Amino acid sequence: MELIVFQILWIVIGGAIVGLIARALMRRGNVPLWATVCLGIVGALIGNAIAGWIGVRNTSGIDWIRHVLQIGAACVLIGVVAPFVMRRRGAGTGGGPSLFGGAGHRSRSRDRSHIDMR
Repeated sequence: MELIVFQILWIVIGGAIVGLIARALMRRGNVPLWATVCLGIVGALIGNAIAGWIGVRNTSGIDWIRHVLQIGAACVLIGVVAPFVMRRRGAGTGGGPSLFGGAGHRSRSRDRSHIDMR
């Protein structure tokens, strides 16, 4: 039972790391943290499957190719999901500052040149 709990914990931690790296690379700070972690987990699973399919899942030392595939899959997922999140949140202008993506809320100043200010 402890083994399963630790595996789930490592999947969540690894997925969070993969998702945050992918979100930073894609510059999509408008994707919520929970979605970033979920997409990172799915991206890591897809990357593992691709690495196993091409025969580079387990190598001696650090599995750089597998990690690149995981981050690449998460980047694709974040790239697909981000436009839907932007549409739902009003083009990413609401809320406070984002973790990786710029200033957050942008103020829209109105053009008041037509008002006579005497």
